[in-house]
Amino acid sequence: MRVLSVVSHPREDSLTFKVADRFVQGLAEAGHDYEILDLHRIGFDPVLKGVDEPDSSAAKQSFSPEVELEIRRMKEHDALAFIFPIWWWHLPAMLKGYIDRVWNNGFAYGSNQLHHQHVLWIGLAGASKEQMKKRNYDEMITHLLNVGIADYCGVSNSKVSLLYETLDSNPKHYEMLLNQAHHLGLNYAKEQ
Repeated sequence: MRVLSVVSHPREDSLTFKVADRFVQGLAEAGHDYEILDLHRIGFDPVLKGVDEPDSSAAKQSFSPEVELEIRRMKEHDALAFIFPIWWWHLPAMLKGYIDRVWNNGFAYGSNQLHHQHVLWIGLAGASKEQMKKRNYDEMITHLLNVGIADYCGVSNSKVSLLYETLDSNPKHYEMLLNQAHHLGLNYAKEQ
């Protein structure tokens, strides 16, 4: 399976990128092909402009060259993974803008839906599991990503995996998080 792994973090030396590296290592060991799409390195513009605004009245819509390129890239892959920090109990603006612009009407929803077999959302939370559960943030994020985005766009095999306490710099804790990411790559699509 070809997996497009989209990473959203401004720093390449971040835990988010270390998690992404271990995740794709697991993918490769499991026999999957992958491409890492680093939204910050490609200079993706997350701001939705008029040319990319969804038009439900159009039978077919063309988009900006940047969005058309990303649509082509998505079409080359069988499955998706997103690796990102959870900021303000949500996706980072860069990743939200990518979904707003690229997962557009007529491609991801509307007259067509995504063809991808699976999507995995790996969110890095500074909070503990207990803190996330306290106000049901974990359930809300999971529902938003699995139902509000993936299922709406035709991908019923969607899973959210949260890595907790990512601000804890204890080396053993970091290694545990990286091992979780590796396990997610090794078992991609098996546990969904």
